[in-house]
Amino acid sequence: MDQTSKLATPNYVEDLAKAAALVQKAERILIIGCSGTGKSTLAKALAEQFGHVYISMDRDIFWLPGWKLRPREEIQQRIRDAVAGPRWIMDGNSPGTLPIRLPRTDLVIWRRAPRHVAFLGVFKRWWKYHGKTRPEMAPGCPEHIDLKFLRYIWNFERKEVPQFEEMLTKHGSHIPLLTLSSFREIDRLLALLQTAA
Repeated sequence: MDQTSKLATPNYVEDLAKAAALVQKAERILIIGCSGTGKSTLAKALAEQFGHVYISMDRDIFWLPGWKLRPREEIQQRIRDAVAGPRWIMDGNSPGTLPIRLPRTDLVIWRRAPRHVAFLGVFKRWWKYHGKTRPEMAPGCPEHIDLKFLRYIWNFERKEVPQFEEMLTKHGSHIPLLTLSSFREIDRLLALLQTAA
């Protein structure tokens, strides 16, 4: 590892007004974060406002009917095809795929909400779509909650976040990274974007 790599860190953007200006200019945006934190809702709102193609990794990349995961090679090719597009907003995690996604990304938005927010969001989503497939999920994948999924949420900060930070440092230290930890911050960002429209 060279000296530059040792010193690289994610390119955090702290000011929401500056972030709003970056959102307006960005042609390709990644939205990452724990399940249940509102990634898809935010992605769809931004895609609608700015005319971007909305890409759900769950629906468009990962899953086949019956909660069957696509083969790894097909997943990677679908990601390459998706990010080749000119204007998109993609929500979804999978830190291992960031080396494919980040080179085509202008801005990363990280929904880094507290654990209880993620749990509440997941249970509200399950209540709303129980026995049905939500719009952001692949057809034939009805909403469900199991112990494995709950453990994933519980351990997200400990197990997933270090992987994101590593990938963002290695492959995206030049890309602006906005962290939104609350729904109030999302509302403020959307209000700034509405005002500027």
